[in-house]
Amino acid sequence: MAGSILESLTSLMGPQVLGPVASQLGESTDTVQRGLQSGSAALLAGIAAKASQSGFLGQIFSLITNPANGAGALSGITSNLGSLASGAASSPIADLGSRLLSSVFGPNLSTITDSIGRSVGLSGNKAGSLLSMAAPLVLGVLGQQVREKGLSVGDLGNTLKAEVPNLQNFLPAGFRSLLGGASNLVAGAPAVVAKATNRWLWPVIVLAALVLGALWFFNRAKAPVGEAVQTATTAATNAGASAVSALGDFFKSKLPNGVELNIPRFGIESKLISFLGDSSKPVDTTTWFNFDRLLFDTGKATLQPSSQEQLGNIAAILKAYPNVHVKLGGYTDNTGDAAANMSLSAARAKNVMDALVTAGIDPSRLESEGYGDQHSVADNSTEEGRAQNRRIALRVTQK
Repeated sequence: MAGSILESLTSLMGPQVLGPVASQLGESTDTVQRGLQSGSAALLAGIAAKASQSGFLGQIFSLITNPANGAGALSGITSNLGSLASGAASSPIADLGSRLLSSVFGPNLSTITDSIGRSVGLSGNKAGSLLSMAAPLVLGVLGQQVREKGLSVGDLGNTLKAEVPNLQNFLPAGFRSLLGGASNLVAGAPAVVAKATNRWLWPVIVLAALVLGALWFFNRAKAPVGEAVQTATTAATNAGASAVSALGDFFKSKLPNGVELNIPRFGIESKLISFLGDSSKPVDTTTWFNFDRLLFDTGKATLQPSSQEQLGNIAAILKAYPNVHVKLGGYTDNTGDAAANMSLSAARAKNVMDALVTAGIDPSRLESEGYGDQHSVADNSTEEGRAQNRRIALRVTQK
């Protein structure tokens, strides 16, 4: 596929694609094109900005390689873009697009949508519609890139980072700060290059960003591995996308109170629901369920916004089973200072518990504890094993 990723996306936005969308929104095709370009650029830059965060890129790669985004998906997306604008019934690829937006922008989604709207002269609702259409388009083109070039997770990250300079003129004003100050967006460059005479600055800006990125990477590499407490499945994505894809396809699961969740077939939510609904499985002290989509800031107990989806699902399950009590455990590998790892694992487990309380769960139903490098589930002599040992888990203490 020749040219940049954004050029590939723009090449799909012909009159036959833009016309129905423009008609649905009551806008010109030029405005619709600029809105789709801005939304697509924002998504690509958002992924690139977070590409170095542990597990994040693996989650994105699992969306890109989802069977619903297969070889024929892109033509289907472009031929039915107008139906997305009209708010027609959801589809698997539209659901993937929604998950992409949530993963990349988290709680900043509405702010970024409004900024895109202002940059192209659209209301927030119309900008939101275009961003919802841009997401499956981006997934389709990235899926094509991955298939045609045989890209791995790491290859994809490098490709997207190299793409950032091509995106700058299409990003809404202040995009870097809107994204939450993500450190990997090239130099936080302005959305529009105001004067042609300043274009010589770009090589300097890019070079400075690469130097700063290298310093950040090596400093991060020196930190105790125990800092990067993750869940077993999410952490394993550093070695490839297979661990994340092992979660299986997402499906609709209805809880006893009628609430319907969209959850992965082999994720913690599905396993927990099955356990709670099976009267033949008693509560014990050995049955733990590992979270698979939680992420923390490196070296901190702060949950990243992308964790909210799974936390919300667990809270919904607990609300549907009001008699259930649970314990949350935090774990690390055996690298670094043992006392520091114990403290960090405890703080992270407590923050997960606090997040569930914030979501409406009575604190009397919850408890948390940090176990540090105790209770390993894999070999600490390998990176893959250490990644599996860094986790947050849940145990049912009362049904």
